[in-house]
Amino acid sequence: MSRIGLKPVEILDGVEVKLDGNTITVKGPKGQLSRELHQDMIVKVEGNVVNVERPSDHKNHRALHGTTRTIINNMVEGVSKGFEKSLEIIGVGYRAQKQGNKVVINAGYSHPVEIEAIEGIEIDVPKNTELTVKGIDKQLVGAVAANIRAIRPPEPYKGKGIRYVGEYVRRKEGKTGK
Repeated sequence: MSRIGLKPVEILDGVEVKLDGNTITVKGPKGQLSRELHQDMIVKVEGNVVNVERPSDHKNHRALHGTTRTIINNMVEGVSKGFEKSLEIIGVGYRAQKQGNKVVINAGYSHPVEIEAIEGIEIDVPKNTELTVKGIDKQLVGAVAANIRAIRPPEPYKGKGIRYVGEYVRRKEGKTGK
C-alpha cells in the first residue's frame, strides 16, 4: 500500500489547479506547469486538496500511485516556492563566470565549457566557485544541475571537480613509494 499516494496534496494560497482529462495544469505566482499523467490514475480536485486514487492493486498501479501524487505535489510546490540546486567548483584554476545568458566554466580542459540556460531555468554565479540552478520544474532543475556536474565530476584522489553543496566525496589513498 502506497503511504505517500494516500496523502492528499494541499493546494497553497495563490495556486490554481485545473484538470482536463489526464492533463493537469498548475498555475501560481512563479509560473505555470502542465503535465500529462498516466491515464489509469484517478485524480480528483476537491476544494483546496488534490487526491490521487488507483483503480486496482495491480503492481503497475501501486507503482504509479505514489509517483503521481509526488509529481503533482512538486508542481504545486514549484509554482509557489520554486526549486534550487547549488554546486561548488573545487580545484586550482577551476572557475565559472556568467556572460549574458551563458555560463562559462573553466574546469581543467584545454577549452572553456559554455552552458546556455534553457527556458524556465536560471543559472546564477554568486562566486566564481559557486553555481546555483533555479527553476519551477524540479525534474528540469535536477537535470541541468546533473549536466553541469557531469562536466567534471569530483575525483576521489584530490577531490577536484564540480559537486553539489554538501555532497560527500569518498577519498582514496594515493600510491605509496618504496
